[in-house]
Amino acid sequence: MKRVSPIELNKRQDVILQIVKENGPITGEHIAERLGLTRATLRPDLAILTMAGFLDARPRVGYFYAGKKTTAAFTESMLNLKVKDFQSIPVVVPDDMTVYDAIIHMFSEDVGTLFVIDKDEILQGVLSRKDLLRSSIGTQDLNKMPVHIIMTRMPNIAYCVNSDSLIVAAKKLIEREIDSMPVVEETERGLVITGRLTKTNITRAFISLAETHDL
Repeated sequence: MKRVSPIELNKRQDVILQIVKENGPITGEHIAERLGLTRATLRPDLAILTMAGFLDARPRVGYFYAGKKTTAAFTESMLNLKVKDFQSIPVVVPDDMTVYDAIIHMFSEDVGTLFVIDKDEILQGVLSRKDLLRSSIGTQDLNKMPVHIIMTRMPNIAYCVNSDSLIVAAKKLIEREIDSMPVVEETERGLVITGRLTKTNITRAFISLAETHDL
C-alpha cells in the first residue's frame, strides 16, 4: 500500500498555527493584523490549514487549533458532500420536440444538455450539443425530425440520485466523459428527473469547502 506523504507547511503557516494555538479562537482578520498582512493574502494559507485538518473554524467565532486529522477522517468529511446539496434545475424537453426547436431551446436556456421526457414525465433520453451538431450536418429537415431519433437512450444514460456522494457522482462524470447528468428519483414507472448535476456544480461545491471557513 502506497504511503501518503505528510503535508509540509511553510514558515508562515507554522507561525499561523502558533498564533491560533496561543490565542484561539481568533478571526482571520486578527491573525492578519498580527502578521502585518492583509486578510486576502492569508486566505490561501488558512484554507490549506483548515482543509488539511490543522485548524477548525466556526462562523462569527474564529479559527482554533484542531490538530492534524487522520486521512480517514478527512476522506469521510469529503464523502459527506451530497448531490442534493449542489444540484441545479434540469432543462427538459418532450420527446416529440423537433431537433430545430431543441437547438433553439438549448441556446436560449444556455445549457449544454437537454433531458428528454415522455408524456408521463419519465426520462427517455439525453441530448448533448454534439448530438444536435451531428444531426444538423446533412440534408435532413430539422423542422420535421423529432429529438427521440437522435437522443442517447437507456441503458447508455449516466444518472445519479440526490443521496449519492458528490465524489462518486463526479467520478461517474469523468469516467463517462460527459459534462452533466440527470438527478433522478427511481419509481415503478421509470426515472423521474428531479435535478441535474454538472461539472460546474461540482467545482462550486469544492470551492465552498474553503469559503465555509472564510471568516
